[in-house]
Amino acid sequence: MDVEPEEVGFDAQRLQRIVSHYRRYVDDGTLPGWTVAVARRGRVALVAHHGLADVEAERPVVDDTIWRIYSMTKPITSVAVLMLYERGLLELTDPVSRHIPAFGDLKVYRGGSATSPGTAPASEPMRIWHLLTHTAGLTYGWHHAHAVDEIYRAKGFEFGAPRGMDLAAACDAWAGIPLLFEPGAEWNYSVATDVLGRIVEVVSGQRLDRFLAEQVFAPLGMDDTAFHVAADELDRLAALYMANPAGGLLRNSALGDAATREPTFLSGGGGLVSTAADYHRFTQLLARGGELDGVRLLGPHTVAYMTRNHLPGGVDLERFGRPISSETTNRGIGFGLGVSVVVDAAAGKALTHEGEYAWGGLASTAFYVDPAAEVTAMFFTQVLPSPLVAPIRPQLRALVNQALTD
Repeated sequence: MDVEPEEVGFDAQRLQRIVSHYRRYVDDGTLPGWTVAVARRGRVALVAHHGLADVEAERPVVDDTIWRIYSMTKPITSVAVLMLYERGLLELTDPVSRHIPAFGDLKVYRGGSATSPGTAPASEPMRIWHLLTHTAGLTYGWHHAHAVDEIYRAKGFEFGAPRGMDLAAACDAWAGIPLLFEPGAEWNYSVATDVLGRIVEVVSGQRLDRFLAEQVFAPLGMDDTAFHVAADELDRLAALYMANPAGGLLRNSALGDAATREPTFLSGGGGLVSTAADYHRFTQLLARGGELDGVRLLGPHTVAYMTRNHLPGGVDLERFGRPISSETTNRGIGFGLGVSVVVDAAAGKALTHEGEYAWGGLASTAFYVDPAAEVTAMFFTQVLPSPLVAPIRPQLRALVNQALTD
């Protein structure tokens, strides 16, 4: 901790409710172990761990445990895109085809089956802002909600990409699959941020891992954040689990072991591993308007623009999004450029404030930044799929906010 809770307006005893509450999830076998961190006005008021990072090895969660953050990669890639935008190297209105030519001949699904889809030419180009807001018409194979999702799976895009395929080839493949809808017409959680990762590569002339390492992680001191865990650090990596329908947890080595080797496919939408300390630094960059410890990656006006609702007419995801699994609830929640944004706290029925922005990851990790309360909070564990494990995220907000005294 950086500060006693009372110094930043927390009741210390009430803040400890966070620890006692989440301990129960370990005790009842829902989670193997976790880390939680809460800061206010940039000062850490609570860091706590409980349980095991690796159940089979009986290895506890500690300060430097490395976690697969999955879709918490998305805000980082979005920041990278906005850095290039600030430099005048791209426009948010650029057609994606300007940077990835394969997206120049898009087709939109109009009916039929996955094996014989009916399509029509897209009437609107897919633009960078469509990718940032998940309104591009792309999807994920793991949604299991539409014929186009099935096409993704048939081509090897359920979780990640086919073995040996790099990011450039994946983008070319996605460009050849029908869109769910016209760009800008709806919101659908998708591989859009992976496409943004490829745009970072094309525009910057660097591989995505190199760009992030040199221009985001090194300046911020995020030394443990990368696309895989080095061989000499594997004893710090948490194991990955999934809920067992019969009760308890099952180790998922098939997905989990991907973090132990350098990937061919650099997923800007879900490929990073990180630590609580590293991701805290990223949240502080956002909370401070794009600057941390004298390093500025974005201007404050850009961060404010990123973290406002960009859905047409200011609507929420309940009205504009497809009813599929994502890393947030839909009611009262809008979407910015790479993050969800609370537009109506009462509608969402979670104790928070308008303007809070957030996202989470497939293995039940989560973060949020609440500018009104000057609070950042993070939760790390490794159990998938996140929306079905437990109501970890709304509970975190309620537990943090009930401890505030001013």
